[in-house]
Amino acid sequence: MKKNRVFENVVHGIFLLLGLITVGCVLLITVYLIISGIPAIKEIGLAKFLFGKEWASTAAEPKFGILPFILTSVYGTAGAILIGVPVGFFTAVFLSKVAGKKVRSAMETAVSLLAGIPSVVYGLVGMLVLVPAVRSIFHVPDGSSLLAAIVVLAIMILPSIIKVSVTALDAVPKEYEDASLALGASPVETYFKVSVPAARSGIAAAVVLGVGRAIGEAMAVMMVAGNVANMPSLFQSVRFLTTAVASEMSYSSPGSLQRNALFSIALVLFLFIMLLNAALNFFLKRDKEK
Repeated sequence: MKKNRVFENVVHGIFLLLGLITVGCVLLITVYLIISGIPAIKEIGLAKFLFGKEWASTAAEPKFGILPFILTSVYGTAGAILIGVPVGFFTAVFLSKVAGKKVRSAMETAVSLLAGIPSVVYGLVGMLVLVPAVRSIFHVPDGSSLLAAIVVLAIMILPSIIKVSVTALDAVPKEYEDASLALGASPVETYFKVSVPAARSGIAAAVVLGVGRAIGEAMAVMMVAGNVANMPSLFQSVRFLTTAVASEMSYSSPGSLQRNALFSIALVLFLFIMLLNAALNFFLKRDKEK
């Protein structure tokens, strides 16, 4: 008994330490971004920084308005969620409840492959296939656009949504479905009125993961969106918050206003993701309490 208690205490201590390390890393990132980003916001002005419509960091009279980046990130993420969530959700229901063993195995392998493909490969395929297709189908001068970025992001978030949703649906007790079928409900009614509501929290967690992946993606988006600081338009080249930081950080001078403004963009992105996750978790907890 004593040995078991000692072992449990050691394991508990290890898990506690790992949890504290995780929290510490988040706090260090938060403090670093605040220290690095606040000076530029003070110098530029909060209103000019957040609501300015022009970004010209290397001009003779530099301007640091990030409203185009904020709106592009919001529209791009929303578009990817509108496309990716329904596709991922219905695919998960099919795999968990309808597909045979061979079909499920083949499709799960394909989903795992999608999850393992590097972002730069998504961007490369999008640049070589999707961008010309957008240019040809919609007869626009350049296919590098918000639409291309939305499609790429929608594909990239599918593995997270499908895999987590399938796990949640598989965890629903079979007795729930058997009881529904015994009461005369059809299999489809059972899947969507019994299994899906029972797995709601897991499916919602899958959506949260998808949102985080869509907001935080940089390389693939940079390759297909055109990376131009325009106000968002579906068929126009745009720049996201993530790509704004990635594209200019390499040549910005240490200690310059441009470098500090890039840290300010990272701070805005970080706070945006935290607020979004907090809001989603709040609504999930409220639903559970109800």
